Amino acid sequence: MIPQRVVLIGGSGFIGGAIANRLSAAGMSVLVATRRRSRAGALLLLPTVEVIEADVHDPATLASLVDGADAVVSMVGILHSRPGTPYGPDFARAHVELPQKIVAACRAAAVPRLVHISALGASSDGPSEYQRSKAAGETAIRAAGTDIAWTILRPSVVFGRGDHFLNLFAGLVALFPVLPLAGAGTRFQPVHVEDVAEVMYQCLVRPEAAGQTYELAGPTVYTLRQLVDYVAALTARPRLVLPLPESLALLQARLMELAPQPLMSRDNVRSMRVDNVAHGVPLPFGLQPTAIEAAVPGWLGPKAARAHYPPFRGHARR
Repeated sequence: MIPQRVVLIGGSGFIGGAIANRLSAAGMSVLVATRRRSRAGALLLLPTVEVIEADVHDPATLASLVDGADAVVSMVGILHSRPGTPYGPDFARAHVELPQKIVAACRAAAVPRLVHISALGASSDGPSEYQRSKAAGETAIRAAGTDIAWTILRPSVVFGRGDHFLNLFAGLVALFPVLPLAGAGTRFQPVHVEDVAEVMYQCLVRPEAAGQTYELAGPTVYTLRQLVDYVAALTARPRLVLPLPESLALLQARLMELAPQPLMSRDNVRSMRVDNVAHGVPLPFGLQPTAIEAAVPGWLGPKAARAHYPPFRGHARR
């Protein structure tokens, strides 16, 4: 059965926006639950999408949200948490306890389909609290057994217009002539956000996706340094990159943690002890992944910058 009503838990962010667009284009009715409705302004323009403010951690609210849904998509994720063992309380709340509540709500409401976005590298013995908490969240989803047709997606780092990955590097190379870089040799296989959205759609309409875990990645493996060098070259700002040993990277991250919204944490540094690459095909269902070189120049390269010139010239009567 093709779902007609889909609930997105945590769908107002970068990935959620792409998924909402894809499902709306397919004619599905989409309910996006978010803490702040103002964050989902662009989604309000989609004809089949409804955005509501809700505390998804409250079981009664969650039960109301999923009541009558044909499918639920779980995509809440955070990058930073207070420390703890085996993971901190903020990771526990977002990555472990919430999936447990979602499974319970779906079971009570007889929701037949559940897709959960985890992370490539999730592991119960991973070097970071983030990775360990993501693995525990997967365990919570699999605990649904056969009561709910669940699917788990494990994307690598996700890129696209408006991402917090390549755009972050673009901002840094614009500000600093030298970039001390933690995890410079760690390998990544970035996946395009539109590819993630397409896989999500396919998972909802393909019966064979039930009970499966899929890795999502792009066609090419890069070191982190190569990605920074690429962004610097693309934006015409070549920079000197200084790879940091882990001891200095941890010190740098400790100082960054003092900021209200840290760019890096010590847990992020520990996660880069392992490569973030797929073990098999980049995408399921025979889908072909989008290369960074095919997509990124359209919104980060010189042509994208020049696209802003005509309006300014018009105002200047040129």
